[in-house]
Amino acid sequence: MTDRTPCRTPAGTTATNVPTWKVEACREALHKALADGPLPTRDIAKIAGQHLSEDDRTDLGSLGWHMTTVRLELEVRGEIVRLPGRPLRISLACAVTGP
Repeated sequence: MTDRTPCRTPAGTTATNVPTWKVEACREALHKALADGPLPTRDIAKIAGQHLSEDDRTDLGSLGWHMTTVRLELEVRGEIVRLPGRPLRISLACAVTGP
């Protein structure tokens, strides 16, 4: 059986259990994509997806769904924050609050 990680939303909806390897792959890709600064949420799957191996992208399934699901979980964990304004942008929390 595959290990699964519950992915929550900031709104507190029921967690979705996602295979842990997918969560960790997306988390790492999101951190790499955001290392250079904030990004609009609409571009996250495309930009963060570039930080995944071709095999991971293939095995992941829906890139957009997984990136969004993991992004929301990382918001709940406090690793990523939403920035005010339009379009909605996200940043690594440490980039906003400092080390």
